Amino acid sequence: MKQLTVFIENRIGRLEEVTNILTKNNINIVSISLSDTGEYGMLRMLVSQPAEACRALSDAGFSAMLSDVVAVKLIHHFGMLNKLTNTISENGIDIKYMYALNSGENASIVLKTSDDERCKELLKSTGDYEVLRAVDVYNM
Repeated sequence: MKQLTVFIENRIGRLEEVTNILTKNNINIVSISLSDTGEYGMLRMLVSQPAEACRALSDAGFSAMLSDVVAVKLIHHFGMLNKLTNTISENGIDIKYMYALNSGENASIVLKTSDDERCKELLKSTGDYEVLRAVDVYNM
């Protein structure tokens, strides 16, 4: 699954410019995370049309790129996130970052790991987690 990352200056209206471009191109934001790195922000998004969103933002002068991530649905039970992180780390995979993904009644997260493909296969093999397909996430 592709995540769109955009580097934006920390100033009034810059986030609005990004959302305006996506809206004008009929691109839906499925999940969003914005972190402050001083003078710039790092905006990470799952969007309905990642390649088109990246092109539209790049054409408008933004520094935008696509990267692979893993989306996982968890049963909404106590300790499931801890179980997930243990499963991943005990198998030698580093979690670089994560953020929430709204998927209805269950909890879902987006993960960037040191080995996304291996992480997906590992989580599928346990039977405890549902690794979401890109098409399902993009159409949420």
